[in-house]
Amino acid sequence: MKNIAASIAMSALATTGVEAQEERRRIAPPAVYDVAPGLGHFTDEILFGEVWERKELAPRDRSLVTVSAIVSTGKTAQIGAHVGRALDNGMAPQEIGELITQLAFYSGWPNAISAVEETKKVFDARQIGPVGNSGAARVELEAAAEAARSETVNTTIAPTAAALADLTNRVLFGDLWQRPDLSARDRSLVTMSALIAIGQPEQLPFHANRAMDNGLTAGEASEVLSHIAFYAGWPRAMSAVPVLKQVFANRKEKPMTTSQSDIKITPAGSSATPGPEQYFTGKVEISGLYQTDAPARVGGATVSFSAGARTAWHTHPLGQTLFIVSGRGWVQKEGEAVQQVDPGDVVWIPPNVRHWHGASSNEAMAHFAVAEALNGSSVTWMEKVSDEEYEKGSAR
Repeated sequence: MKNIAASIAMSALATTGVEAQEERRRIAPPAVYDVAPGLGHFTDEILFGEVWERKELAPRDRSLVTVSAIVSTGKTAQIGAHVGRALDNGMAPQEIGELITQLAFYSGWPNAISAVEETKKVFDARQIGPVGNSGAARVELEAAAEAARSETVNTTIAPTAAALADLTNRVLFGDLWQRPDLSARDRSLVTMSALIAIGQPEQLPFHANRAMDNGLTAGEASEVLSHIAFYAGWPRAMSAVPVLKQVFANRKEKPMTTSQSDIKITPAGSSATPGPEQYFTGKVEISGLYQTDAPARVGGATVSFSAGARTAWHTHPLGQTLFIVSGRGWVQKEGEAVQQVDPGDVVWIPPNVRHWHGASSNEAMAHFAVAEALNGSSVTWMEKVSDEEYEKGSAR
């Protein structure tokens, strides 16, 4: 009898243990198991038991993608739980706030304001105080790429919607994308996730390329589609697949478009675009832009300045060479006098020397600029040269 009783007790304990283990695995809200047990199974075993455990995307990135998807699609009731998970996975409160700010532009203010209300509840519960703006230096966008993007906006958007073009250049890319509160890679990943979630794959190529230029790998980009399918639905993830496939193909083919044995000619005046307003003062035009393929890291362009036009203060990590093509120009190293340059002059600017260059006050100037990139960046832009600095520096 004792053996029988012990067997029954052991069986009961084993059963209780299995039930307890099943209970511990339950992640979905309790009502799910009463109403849709299949959903409970897929939530516990697949979404959180498999997808969230995959190593192809870090837990922090999965939280970033998830919060982006639910904020951009207005799934307000789900925001609190996933903001908490994002904090647990290493996202800083400032980053969550900036994610919401980014999505205000890409999915609308109502979604962002609703997300703020739910996020504030989580912050209050965790005693997270008011979030301030970062004091870090603003993110510097690549000048040549920005010039091309700005020109596209000016030629395709401005004729129909001038105010939209202005806000795109001045606010969206001239301010939001340069805020340091979220890294360039993460800001691109947030935008990518939102575009997929709201069913706008036609906008994906620009932002997917920008994300990968900022450090997102092809494997991580692919995993975003798998993850976001659970939060925005399979149709939207599937619609983004051919778009991302083409992005991958184009990036793979790009280094092969010109073999190392081919000569490449960039015609004079080709792809002429205005110099980005945040990096130049006065009328400036960039043309003949080129960038050599790996392993070389050299790029350059012809830059034409009207009289009085000039660059902002800036430095180059590996230096810069200027060949003066026409007109009369000025070059100044910080703390030293302005130097005049004329056609045929070659100017060498050492690495990390703070300087500016441009046209003289009464004569235009054009130069061909060449610089080498370090870790993908060939220039660090700073504040503009004020009229007072320009006039004082040019006094002879």
